[in-house]
Amino acid sequence: MTKSDVFFNELPFKEKLRTLFLEGDFIVSIRYYGYKVNLYLLNNFYVEVFYNHKHDFIEKVLPLDKNHSRMKFYSDQIKLPVDI
Repeated sequence: MTKSDVFFNELPFKEKLRTLFLEGDFIVSIRYYGYKVNLYLLNNFYVEVFYNHKHDFIEKVLPLDKNHSRMKFYSDQIKLPVDI
C-alpha cells in the first residue's frame, strides 16, 4: 500500500466518497451480484464503490483487491495496468 492508499482508507466514509467524486477518475462499472460496482482511479490507485441498487445506497468503498475474482469482470471490459 502507498501513503495515498493508507490516507484514503483512514478517511470517514462520506469523505472517501467526496474525495472520489471530486478528485477521482471514473473508469468503468460492472454488475456484481446485487451491486453495481464503480471503479475509480485516484492518485495512482484504484477504488471500488459498491452501490446496492435494490436499496438505493452505497454500501462500501474499498481499494481494489487485484487478487479478487471480480478482476475477471473488469478484464472483460478494459485492460488495467498490472503495476498500479
